[in-house]
This record gives sequence, structure tokens and C-alpha cells, in this order.
Amino acid sequence: MSTQSSSTQPSSSQPGPTRPGTRPVPVDPPGSVRSPAFAQGMVLPAGPTLYVGGQNGVDADGTLLDGLGPQTEQALRNVLAVLAEAGTDADHVAILRIFLTAGVDPTAAYEASAAVWGRRRTAVTVVSVPESRPGVLVEVEAVASVPPA
Repeated sequence: MSTQSSSTQPSSSQPGPTRPGTRPVPVDPPGSVRSPAFAQGMVLPAGPTLYVGGQNGVDADGTLLDGLGPQTEQALRNVLAVLAEAGTDADHVAILRIFLTAGVDPTAAYEASAAVWGRRRTAVTVVSVPESRPGVLVEVEAVASVPPA
């Protein structure tokens, strides 16, 4: 298994707590595609793990935003809020699972993800699914390590 050491991890576009040995480490086997946007796998350090349930494009007032781009941005802001409440951040996320309503063009979701999430490399799974409820175009789950306080 080929992994990057925590000292050579790419920097993120957004600051976060730096605690050596607590961030997931990208794994990109020889012969697989190496993307600046995602990793083929992530090694998650031992310790507390946070599983963020599906977040969609609903704001704090319960309003579903209109359109895939705004919904994706809000869903990711909701993920970031759950991470912060648990004492962790986006730099500690091992995987994002993104569920898109079947038939939507994912381009706006990719652009919105870059705007909110930045250039963090994490494992990412994108799945096309039936509409979960009227108007919902995207839902995002995450798994993250929680560094010691």
C-alpha cells in the first residue's frame, strides 16, 4: 500500500486545526488515476470517528434552496457545521458520499463543491439515486476522524 505521510499531505485552501497523526492519509495505488480532487482511498487514524448523516440543501430555517449548485453548497455547509460541532473539520474527512437525484447534470454540484470544500483530497463516491423527496437534488454524507481535544 502506498500512502503519503502526514508531513507531505497537500495543504487545504481553508485553515483547520493541525494535529499531527490525526488526519486521514490518501492512498493512490500505482497504476490508478491520481487526481488533485480525490483520492482512491484514505487511511483513517485510530481514534474517535464521526459519521455525518445525509445532509441536503436545507438551511437553518428548514428552507430547501433552489437548484443543484445552491443545494450542494448548503449541504456541504451543513456537513461542515456537524464536523465543527463534533470538534473536527474538513481536513479530517476520510470520505464524502454524494447522492445526486437521477438525471441531474452534476456539473453544478462539482463547481459548488469546489467553492465550499476547497481543494481537499479525500475519497469521494458519487451515486445517482431516485428523488428522495420533492425538490431534493443532492445529499451528502461524511466520515471523519475526531482529533483529541
